[in-house]
Amino acid sequence: MSLQPGAHLSLPSTETHPLSGRTILQIIPELEAGGAERTTVDIAKGLTDAGARAVVASEGGRLVAELQAKGGLWLPFPAASKNPLAMALNIRKLVLLCRHEGVDLIHARSRAPAWVALAAARLLKIPFVTTYHGSYSSRLGMKTLYNSVMARGDIVIANSHYTADLIRAKHGFAADRIRVVHRGTNFASFAPGAVATERIQALRTGWGVEPHQRIVLLPGRLTGWKGQRVLIEAARLMAEAGDGDTAFILAGDHQGRDAYVRELDQQIAKAGLEGRVRRVGHCTDMPAALLAASVVVVPSTEPEAFGRVAVEAQAMGAPVIVSDLGAVPETVLAPPQVLPGERTGWHVPPGDAAALAACLSEALSMRPSARDTLARRARLHVEQHFSLDRMVADTLDVYCALLER
Repeated sequence: MSLQPGAHLSLPSTETHPLSGRTILQIIPELEAGGAERTTVDIAKGLTDAGARAVVASEGGRLVAELQAKGGLWLPFPAASKNPLAMALNIRKLVLLCRHEGVDLIHARSRAPAWVALAAARLLKIPFVTTYHGSYSSRLGMKTLYNSVMARGDIVIANSHYTADLIRAKHGFAADRIRVVHRGTNFASFAPGAVATERIQALRTGWGVEPHQRIVLLPGRLTGWKGQRVLIEAARLMAEAGDGDTAFILAGDHQGRDAYVRELDQQIAKAGLEGRVRRVGHCTDMPAALLAASVVVVPSTEPEAFGRVAVEAQAMGAPVIVSDLGAVPETVLAPPQVLPGERTGWHVPPGDAAALAACLSEALSMRPSARDTLARRARLHVEQHFSLDRMVADTLDVYCALLER
């Protein structure tokens, strides 16, 4: 059976899936929270559902338990090492592991383990897949070479059209091997009807939000390019214009960036926004957080390779404002990209606090009927293009195509 890129397998329930009995190994440094890690677990479940063995080689992390609960097999492996000698030794370790487990295909999701996996796959003469998850910096020639491993898969999965264009520009040799597979969202979990009121109230209470306050939410780790400083400046401009009943929530880990956290706190204090702008740390209940928000913002100052938060926000019916760069505009529709009646959110120039403040004021002033119409349109848009089922099917199609060669 020959599969065209992007064509999904549609098999009767009584027919065996082409991957049944196959063993697919994904390799990633750790299984902590993150887009690449979450996708690893989602694909493992899809493989298990298809009757395949889903093996993940990594150093572990908070998602190991979930991987195992969904039928995946975690194999401890020093995949995070960037030491050249350790990486060279890891090649033999991975070859032996693959032989022991009967691995049919290796899928690498990060650069250091990808070099190990590339060498192992070539020695074993089995297919090798990479997923290009982000726009890796590469000012120096050696760094460009190091990054190029993510374009050396027999098929290179790009998580957006923006990423695909980036690969073509930086690694032209891979142009004919790129497949765009957008990151998928589980719309059963990210559905307004799936969130109990108590979950929303628990978050509002934990965040110290008053009953009368509306929430503007920025979900994302605390790092400069995620745009927290831009939102704080927009909050200051809105306060100067008379806004007094909006709480601005920065939800995300600082991951050791203590200097940046101090900088944010100083900016908040200088603007007189203590109590109005709050850092609340990592949020474990994102569906409830997004449903609690009156507006969700993704004000990145550097390109996002995909933009999962924007998709999840639209699924929950929250108006969303994103920076007009990177891949996020692929997920959020706004004029002039579409007609005003087809809008699912807003685009703003990156780093433009005044434009962000203006869009926030517009979104917060929407009438309930207009907000409901926007929410229904946005939910339909993301369901059609960014579902978990579609991502899993597209990825499994890649595996099938390579294993049939």
